[in-house]
Amino acid sequence: MTRSGTLVVVSGLPGSGKTTTATRRAAEERGIRLCPDEWMQALGANLWDGVLREAVEQLQWTLAKDLLGCGMTVVVEWGTWARSERERLRDDARALGARVELVFLDPPADELWRRVSTRAMEDPPITEEYLQMAWRQLERPGPSEAATYDQFAHVT
Repeated sequence: MTRSGTLVVVSGLPGSGKTTTATRRAAEERGIRLCPDEWMQALGANLWDGVLREAVEQLQWTLAKDLLGCGMTVVVEWGTWARSERERLRDDARALGARVELVFLDPPADELWRRVSTRAMEDPPITEEYLQMAWRQLERPGPSEAATYDQFAHVT
């Protein structure tokens, strides 16, 4: 008998509350949370190293698929700013028979900047200009994308 798990994709910009939300969801559902920033920090790596981030996310996704196949809940907090990134995760998880939920965190830009500048955890720090660029590039899910998930939440 094959058990199917649940993938929870927590999506949003820096400072949107991904870690808080993903940690809570993983605890509530007795699941595992995967965050590339934490793995990179544990390795002493630069959080801005895109090549390493891609490798870490690939390792995490391999682990996530194994866990989903065992019937577990996996919560990923990778940002997933682009619809294509979210769709790839959704489609891969569905191919395993998993349920897929999307939690999209979208606070106002001024609140993002307040949170990021207060926490000051990135080195080098996130700049306001970078955050404004990311805000413009973020692909917010519309009704047609939302309808493709088993559960969808848009939190502002």
